Amino acid sequence: MKYIKDYKDGDRFFDIYLCKFKQSAVTKNGKPYDNVILQDKTGTMDAKIWDPNNPGICDFDALDYVEVYGEVNSFQGALQVNVKRVRKCQEGEYDPADYLPVSSKNIELMYTELLEYISGVKNKYLRALLEEMLVKDEKLVTVFKKSSAAKSVHHGFVGGLLEHTLSVVKLCDYYCTAYPMLNRDLLLTAAMCHDIGKTRELSLFPENDYTDEGQFLGHIVIGTEMVGEVIRRIEGFPVSLASQLKHCILAHHGEYEYGSPKKPAIMEAVALNFADNTDAKMQTFTELLQSTKETGWLGFNRLFDSNVKATKVD
Repeated sequence: MKYIKDYKDGDRFFDIYLCKFKQSAVTKNGKPYDNVILQDKTGTMDAKIWDPNNPGICDFDALDYVEVYGEVNSFQGALQVNVKRVRKCQEGEYDPADYLPVSSKNIELMYTELLEYISGVKNKYLRALLEEMLVKDEKLVTVFKKSSAAKSVHHGFVGGLLEHTLSVVKLCDYYCTAYPMLNRDLLLTAAMCHDIGKTRELSLFPENDYTDEGQFLGHIVIGTEMVGEVIRRIEGFPVSLASQLKHCILAHHGEYEYGSPKKPAIMEAVALNFADNTDAKMQTFTELLQSTKETGWLGFNRLFDSNVKATKVD
């Protein structure tokens, strides 16, 4: 199989890919065409079907696996496929693992690491909460391992939510050694739960799109509700501790303009916000550099609000 990342301008495009998106459109001159996004585990490629009335060429839908024949062209600095022929494939002709972006890290090993952090939480109420959600709830654990951390931007792959969560936990653990006034049990519990709402905000791959609940509420509110539901089942869970934990989740984006219902009001919430922001931005830059062979200035990036540069280390 030829992966999307290996194509270049002028190449013949021919293999089986996942149709991530398909939408009919009309040119300025009134001519119909189809917008398509093709995907494999290395990325996506925009494609255009300029003759959608050609018999059989459009007999497929989003999330179908299709054999595509076409030509790769460069359009406004990005590669695009001019599609000539398409055939919908049947199960058995493809391996789904070739089409879903997956964490480069071992998912089971990451989960084992997370379990070690759970076992190290000394507060019995917080440990009980973590065990209920991330150990005993098999359905949630399964989804947690498979979920991405975002539709785009960073950790947008199978296992991305677990990878991001573990990275944030490790950063928070470091903060606790550097700043002993931090409540380690509270901070690490908040770190493990801060994005748990993404298991319901986003659907699993291959869709990896916002659910109705995600659109209406967002992962911060969803996650706070999920934690609250479990807290209510744990007899004697201290009210103040519950409020502090939920506050950390509600405030972990730091600012109202970034979607936080609250701004950090306790030291642990500040630490969680910094850890979450650090990992998100470092991963975003990592993925940006991995997606290009260019060195030098790469153009304006919205997340960093800056023209960014790929540096080469000698």
